[in-house]
Amino acid sequence: MLIFVIRRVLMGLALLLVSSFLMYMLVDFTIDPLEDLRTSTDPSAALQMEQRTEQLNLNAPPWERYFDWLGAFVTGDPGVSWNTGRSVSDLLGSAIISTLQLVSFATVAAIVLGVAVGIVSALRQYSSFDYLITFFAFLMFSLPSFWVAVLLKQWGAIGFNDFLVDPVIAPMLIAGISLAAGVFWQLAVGGTLRRRLIHGALAALAVALVLGYMQITDWWLQPRLDWVLLTVTSLGIALTVTTLSTGLRNRRSLYTALSCVALGLVLYFPVRYYLFSNSMLTPYMNYGIVLLLGLAAILVGALVGVAWRGPDWKQSARTGAISAFLIAGVIFLDKVMSYWPAYMAAPAINNRPIQTIGDRAPNLGGNFWVQLLDQYTHLILPTLALMLISFAGYTRFSRGSMLEVMNQDYIRTARAKGINERTVVMRHGFRNSLIPLASIIPVDIIGLIGGALITERIFSRPGMGQLFIANLNMNDIDPVMAYLVIVAFLAILANIVADLLYAALDPRIRVNA
Repeated sequence: MLIFVIRRVLMGLALLLVSSFLMYMLVDFTIDPLEDLRTSTDPSAALQMEQRTEQLNLNAPPWERYFDWLGAFVTGDPGVSWNTGRSVSDLLGSAIISTLQLVSFATVAAIVLGVAVGIVSALRQYSSFDYLITFFAFLMFSLPSFWVAVLLKQWGAIGFNDFLVDPVIAPMLIAGISLAAGVFWQLAVGGTLRRRLIHGALAALAVALVLGYMQITDWWLQPRLDWVLLTVTSLGIALTVTTLSTGLRNRRSLYTALSCVALGLVLYFPVRYYLFSNSMLTPYMNYGIVLLLGLAAILVGALVGVAWRGPDWKQSARTGAISAFLIAGVIFLDKVMSYWPAYMAAPAINNRPIQTIGDRAPNLGGNFWVQLLDQYTHLILPTLALMLISFAGYTRFSRGSMLEVMNQDYIRTARAKGINERTVVMRHGFRNSLIPLASIIPVDIIGLIGGALITERIFSRPGMGQLFIANLNMNDIDPVMAYLVIVAFLAILANIVADLLYAALDPRIRVNA
């Protein structure tokens, strides 16, 4: 393993050196730092050209300038933008944070939803649900990303902001949405006609009740999770996590998840109204504290699982950790939503919360919770644009992988031994179907970091893609080269990580072979 890693790292560094030289030559051939002065009518244009030529050392051959740039870059100096005078390190710092926020949300959502829908589509092969998901996936593949982004701007931002002026959903529309949800759910569930009708009716009723509750309580303008909604949501999380993790027949895991629900309900009011109050954590809140609170929730859930123990206490600990983390996330989300009226009333927002450009509203002010809401509302549309396209890919990958696994001999053997279908699907099928995705996800993440050019351009997010396009148009080589080298380095690193993950998940693979 160590020899393999060393060999791949050395090969990667050599590849990075060669690719950086080629990229520098191509960029230098493409741009012209004197372009604005060549067509200038300023009498001092000739003098300015001489000064800029000397400043950028344009009289030297490109290969000589490359080695000057390389020497500074490897010593930690990526250069200075001659257009703005700002250090490239400062430009990259803000751009990377903005891109990572966008890519993190979009990637996690696309992976979770895409894999889940793809697995269900494979289990319902050649059904109406399978055909519907296949059609939607190919539709998302075919749509240009810029067109999806423009549609989201029109209907996801402008249309929703107009709806908030008078947030009333007509009863017929509620009935139509509920019916569509029921039809979709009964297609996903499958089984006998009676089973599908029961599940479809329950899903339609649940959606109708939720929309009716939101309508009656004016939820759109004052979103919140009261004690009743928190109880229902937490119970749903506990049952879902237990079903997927161990199955409801594992009573120890079920009791662990329900204990996490009870603990969350007991701690809801102290955490919601005292720990997050203006006099305690709120003045000091930051992402580091949020991370620590999330880790604390995972630890508490795992300890609850250990306390219940059972034949396999690790399963209970896993169920408890996941359940506690999700329930804590719901409580945290409720606290964030409590600041929605204050956010809406801010002059910088003017009751139009869903933003179409930038990554934050200028001159907003407010505490940590208001700033967090602002960042989320700016992330919604570009995240959806990236997620929909990535979702299509993960759906097709996971469906194909699951179909291949479910036709293997060991799946038939497991069924022949009398193992229940949930265990066959989740423990033997689902886990092995994720192995091919381990070699795809790291590369896709890097592709999104370096390739969200169109999305960032349309939504005017100051990320890596926007940094690359802006400085390329301004004929500024140092920021462009920093971007290209970082993306190339991450691409090489992603391939190494993918190989290691693949070897760790599949014992048939030997990285030192």
